[in-house]
Amino acid sequence: MSDLAAPDIELVSIEVIREVLAHQRRMRDGGCTGRVCLRCARHHLDTVRSAMESGRRIDFVLPAFPTKSPNPAKVLGPLPDLAEELALRFLNELCERIGEIYPPGAAITICSDGRVFNDLLGVSDENVTAYARELDRMITRIGAGHLEQFTLDDVYSGAGHEEMRTMLSTAYAPTLDELRAEVRAGGAPLAMYRGITRFMLEDLSGPDYTGTRSALQRRCRDLAYRVIQRSRAWGDLLGRLFPSAIRLSIHPQPCSTEKIGILLGDTPDAWLTPWHSVAVEQDGRHTLMKRAEAERAGARAVFVGGRATHYVL
Repeated sequence: MSDLAAPDIELVSIEVIREVLAHQRRMRDGGCTGRVCLRCARHHLDTVRSAMESGRRIDFVLPAFPTKSPNPAKVLGPLPDLAEELALRFLNELCERIGEIYPPGAAITICSDGRVFNDLLGVSDENVTAYARELDRMITRIGAGHLEQFTLDDVYSGAGHEEMRTMLSTAYAPTLDELRAEVRAGGAPLAMYRGITRFMLEDLSGPDYTGTRSALQRRCRDLAYRVIQRSRAWGDLLGRLFPSAIRLSIHPQPCSTEKIGILLGDTPDAWLTPWHSVAVEQDGRHTLMKRAEAERAGARAVFVGGRATHYVL
């Protein structure tokens, strides 16, 4: 049991939620107001209070860090680089700040979802494996003791990669007709669909693509539904595996929902993530940009151990 008295638990739980929501990734016109949205804070208080009443750490799950975009105009290569490192440091520091408020602390399980839909992105399973392994090494190297990684391989150990995706979809995925109906109804599902379609179009329009723009747009609209379908299945599975954890998301979220959208880096685009971009240093600060944009701005690549890790303006 926690040593905190009931009034203290109430106050400390509010402080913990405020710390997380200070980095909230919000959906445009999603309903949130103020620097810290009070409606979003109230939505997650019960979960935080429950952890505190039992004296256990506060657990978060974050489906993220899947694999690098296959488009070389966006990223430096297939492995994690400084863009991911900065995001990992931020997440670990967030847990450390929560630990200063609530001594049992917090941990974030990064549920790397690259294996869930890499075939739809044209990314090999070998690249997904290499990305996840390098991410583990990076977590160890920077001493991010509050972070853990969890993948589809941990769920279906011993199965083939395609078999893993089939088993996940069969057990947890909604039908495409259900998703299309949600998107047609507008609101957050439509915004999500449009955002993922845009990313698919960028990812697949690399130098190797030889078809027409209109054909690629049609393909990406179809693939976006399948990405959402697999992601929804992964999310439902994680809900069963981590029932007491607070769900974080790298996508902007509507106000007062089960997920908290969280920014992983300084970027003018609320949808941009470390695996779709590069880190650019300027005047001692870092921001995320697409590789081609950084190079057009005159940034130069920085190499560590023979591999480019970021840019400097």
